[in-house]
Amino acid sequence: MRSTVLIADDDDAVRESLQVLLETAGHPVRPFASGNDLLAALRPGEAGCLIIDVRMPGLDGLEVQERLRRARIALPVIVITGHGDVPLAVRAMKAGALDFVEKPFTEEAILAAVRRALEISRRQHPAGIGAAEAEARLSPLSERERAVLQLLVAGKPNKVIAYELAISPRTVEIHRARVMEKTRARSLSELVLLAVAAGIAPSSG
Repeated sequence: MRSTVLIADDDDAVRESLQVLLETAGHPVRPFASGNDLLAALRPGEAGCLIIDVRMPGLDGLEVQERLRRARIALPVIVITGHGDVPLAVRAMKAGALDFVEKPFTEEAILAAVRRALEISRRQHPAGIGAAEAEARLSPLSERERAVLQLLVAGKPNKVIAYELAISPRTVEIHRARVMEKTRARSLSELVLLAVAAGIAPSSG
């Protein structure tokens, strides 16, 4: 069975632009305007990955993830989030999402996430980073860098992090760059995945 990229987003413009981008890159696509439409069309053993908006009327991305888990459909999930929705992305990744991409996203960010998800789908093994690996990659961080990391994962902007830690925004930027360098994280989503795997992500309310 050929791997297909499933898209669930209630925004017609976003859904259609994603479909054009992915089909141009050679990926078969099945678009859906809601979580309910997606779930109605899914089959056990579905090959591919899912791109889903975390905020949708009716069933949102988190609820769709839970339904997939209960139905034992192991489909790598990429969550689309709005600006400032990092805490929702943390919840999605705790629930098993592979990656998240923030709006407005670049074409390369989506294509890179899809390539990774489809590779994981082909290998048919669980996505994610183990706790031991996550702890090893976070171990070089100083106490202050860990504090910055936790606030980043909570979705706090640099100015708020600076205020809460009583440091300058420029110092926050330096700490953030060091966190990325020391953990070898290539993106904020990978950093979130590390934090979740290591058990240091904040509670999601």
